[in-house]
Amino acid sequence: MQQNVGTLDRAGRALLAFALMNMAWKKQGRLGVIAALNAGMLISSAASGYCPLYEALKVNTVGKPI
Repeated sequence: MQQNVGTLDRAGRALLAFALMNMAWKKQGRLGVIAALNAGMLISSAASGYCPLYEALKVNTVGKPI
């Protein structure tokens, strides 16, 4: 797998994942589970630098100028 998620994109994903985990902690039930699952996906793509959806859409943010 080749990285397709740039540095700024990875930072944004990590921040959004943190916010979703905070919401999952506060909201119990289905909404909390959905938030936690989405946070897990975002953390995974932020850590690895690879997003399957980006690959399907042929998007690559690695090395893009700000």
